[in-house]
Amino acid sequence: MYNLRQAAGLYYLAELIEEYTVATSRIIKYMIWFSTAVLIGLYVFERFPTCMIGVGLFTNLVYFGLLQTFPFIMLTSPNFILSCGLVVVNHYLAFQFFAEEYYPFSEVLAYFTFCLWIIPFAFFVSLSAGENVLPSTMQPGDDVVSNYFTKGKRGKRLGILVVFSFIKEAILPSRQKMY
Repeated sequence: MYNLRQAAGLYYLAELIEEYTVATSRIIKYMIWFSTAVLIGLYVFERFPTCMIGVGLFTNLVYFGLLQTFPFIMLTSPNFILSCGLVVVNHYLAFQFFAEEYYPFSEVLAYFTFCLWIIPFAFFVSLSAGENVLPSTMQPGDDVVSNYFTKGKRGKRLGILVVFSFIKEAILPSRQKMY
């Protein structure tokens, strides 16, 4: 029952992000600023390692680069690939640091949540938001409408919402209306 609530919550969150992309972009920007402030505070007050804080701040800078094209995130763009690599590096540095230094579990969990997990999770859930947005800019030499119909799949939804819809239908199949 608990997994069903999580899946329903993620599905609802993905729907909200898809509906309110401008607000979502603003919220993610504030989360990046908050994470940056936390990292600077940890460096100044807690004397966390310079390398770990520096990589975290650079990761936040890369996240700002991803936010420039939000909700359109290309999985093959250098920014996206770099952000994925930096997430792995950040985790390695954090595990290495917390293995050597003792901190209560709640503080370690807070660091991982606010500095490592929340922003990539927000980008992950919002991956499908750009798929159902109408094209609004024209590339040089491209017709916006024909480019949209030739590159996109007509009427098909892709991404995380399709996965959530499949899970929802597998767990709670919809009832057929009888006429």
